[in-house]
Amino acid sequence: MNSSKELLTRDRKAEHIRLALEERMQSASHPFERYRFGHEALPDLDFDAIDLGTTFLGKRLSAPLLVSCMTGGTELAARINEHLAEAAQSRGVALGVGSQRRALEDPAQAATFQVRHRAPTIPLLANLGAVQLNYGYGVDHCRRVVDMIEADALVLHLNPLQEAIQPEGQCEFAGLLPKMEAVARGLPVPVIAKEVGSGISEATGRRLAAAGITILDTAGVGGTSWARIEASRANDHEIGELFAGWGIETPESIRALRRIDGVTIIGSGGLRSGVDVAKAIALGADLGGLAQPFLEAAVDSAEQVGRRIDRVVQELKIAMFCLGAPNLPTLKTVPIRKETET
Repeated sequence: MNSSKELLTRDRKAEHIRLALEERMQSASHPFERYRFGHEALPDLDFDAIDLGTTFLGKRLSAPLLVSCMTGGTELAARINEHLAEAAQSRGVALGVGSQRRALEDPAQAATFQVRHRAPTIPLLANLGAVQLNYGYGVDHCRRVVDMIEADALVLHLNPLQEAIQPEGQCEFAGLLPKMEAVARGLPVPVIAKEVGSGISEATGRRLAAAGITILDTAGVGGTSWARIEASRANDHEIGELFAGWGIETPESIRALRRIDGVTIIGSGGLRSGVDVAKAIALGADLGGLAQPFLEAAVDSAEQVGRRIDRVVQELKIAMFCLGAPNLPTLKTVPIRKETET
């Protein structure tokens, strides 16, 4: 059995994982730091009675967390997904897998995504690039990736910046929304629209909601920079730095999407702690999505991922205690302010 470190260095297909683990691929700014809570010195509640529970895709979660879509399609990715699934199941939080395009092209790779046996009761999200709908994929392909992992929803990820920079990028995004709508109308499970690091605007969110896609994952600026990752792969670091901060910061994307009636918002992109999750929910998100904070732990073991989830949950609970918020509906009403720049 190859060690995880050996696979990271010699497996060409693990390049995205290797680069995502490098600190230089992370955003230099942390947008959530510019948002501040007050403090309740006399919280009228019992810490142990704080309720973090919520419902997502018809299933009960113990905390408002999504272990966001990361990987699949390689030996190392299979190990990572199993570790993530075991930890997410044991902690009662949701899980997404990486793009399943490789498994459609090479059915032998399907097993690297199939973790339902490790996570029988939690919400599990399938994943496919929306742009693939302009390259021959349709409702049947989307149904196949859902069935492949017995998913509760399908993520159609939007990544125009990543596609424009990556060497093998596919950039035909024209006419994509009607095809996404056809998928949303044709699948037996909900469709989630997810950006991969540049955020979703209110106008785009409204277009998606009108097309029947009412679960929106912001994945805004503030976390892993796919511009840097793809530019590194293309050996063009200058363009990576130019576009590293391109897009809408996650807090601003959350606030914009909250103005749309009837949508569920997953706040992701740069969340690094339970305090960030608390801020995302106070700004209007329903769940907090984290990926990179769990990735290094997942290379190691399910136990390490579980401990990392426990830490995020502990931080969220402490924040709620010091805000006098006994549950998530109350947290949504807590004032939060953006510090003015000087």
